Amino acid sequence: KMSHRLSNKQKLKSLLQVTTTAAMFYGGFCIYQGDENFYNKFVMPLARLVNPEVAHNAAVQVLKWGLLSTKDTNDPASLNVDVWGMKFKNPVGMAAGSVTPKPQPGNLKPRLFRLLEDNAVVNRYGFNSEGHDIVWERLQKLKKNQNFNGIVGVNLGKNKMSEDAAQDYIDGIRKFADVADYFVINISSPNTPGLRMLQNKRDLEDLLTKINNVRQSIQSKQPLLLKLAPDLSDSEKQDIADVIAKKKSKVDGLILCNTTVTRNNLTSPLKEELGGLSGAPLTDMSTAMISDMYKRTYGTVPIIGVGGIFTGADAYDKIKAGASLVQVYTSFTYRGPPVIGKIKRELNDMLKKDGLKSIKDAVGKDTNIR
Repeated sequence: KMSHRLSNKQKLKSLLQVTTTAAMFYGGFCIYQGDENFYNKFVMPLARLVNPEVAHNAAVQVLKWGLLSTKDTNDPASLNVDVWGMKFKNPVGMAAGSVTPKPQPGNLKPRLFRLLEDNAVVNRYGFNSEGHDIVWERLQKLKKNQNFNGIVGVNLGKNKMSEDAAQDYIDGIRKFADVADYFVINISSPNTPGLRMLQNKRDLEDLLTKINNVRQSIQSKQPLLLKLAPDLSDSEKQDIADVIAKKKSKVDGLILCNTTVTRNNLTSPLKEELGGLSGAPLTDMSTAMISDMYKRTYGTVPIIGVGGIFTGADAYDKIKAGASLVQVYTSFTYRGPPVIGKIKRELNDMLKKDGLKSIKDAVGKDTNIR
């Protein structure tokens, strides 16, 4: 009897081991394949139980280690976008954090908050960065990897304690000249004191003129993009349009837009946390700004649309408002990697439905300057 009982226990233990192993393999396979239902029902609800910054860092590691299937990378020709002399396989990219010249820890934790009721995130990271040298080494390795054929934009920020902002951006242009496909001058984060002041007409013209002089001297061919805040007045937006129309202070593109400091119609108890708000509350604000700046620049400056893109329709609205490309962040943290494939599929369906052959045909379609 004793041996009989023991064998039953062993059987049960073996069964549990087999079941657990099978469940782990199945879960791993679903995660690798980017199974949308599996993410929505299991992965993302579990991720929400984890500290937001820990979950964010885990997602970065998953991307870094290439633990996701590339089955969605064969994009239809209709999603290809040619801009700045580069061929993007599709218009959907990831919004990246900024790199500062010297390493800095950023603001104290907690500094990332999920506003679940609003499909939003508030962050006050404050340009936490490992510094130019470490990021440059990482990008060198990436560029040498023969399996890598992506496009990398280097998003430049200034150190919190730096007294010469222009020099910080110039150092970045020099440092990453051999690894960046394009540069972003980020002067719109609300979490670095005084940074947004660089958006005013005189300071912006001075900054861009200095940067362009250096680009010319080192014969930098990479496109230069400017990332702006959504919280600008009409006169401020017009000033910026005027500055970037001048040859000495011109840019090749705009990223619209960064996080907002406004807090309109939010229900989450975390809505008063200090920092920049991203996600669904930014969707319409960002699309309106894209349309506005597209008109103010007469459709001559390519735009990357960012802010509250959860669906193909959100992306399509931004493209029709004037964006040539889009970037996601908050939807990725809420829906996981499958959201990228979902946006691309829905976007392609919408192009077909409207009888359009390419993204280019849709850019600025809702504005009156086409």
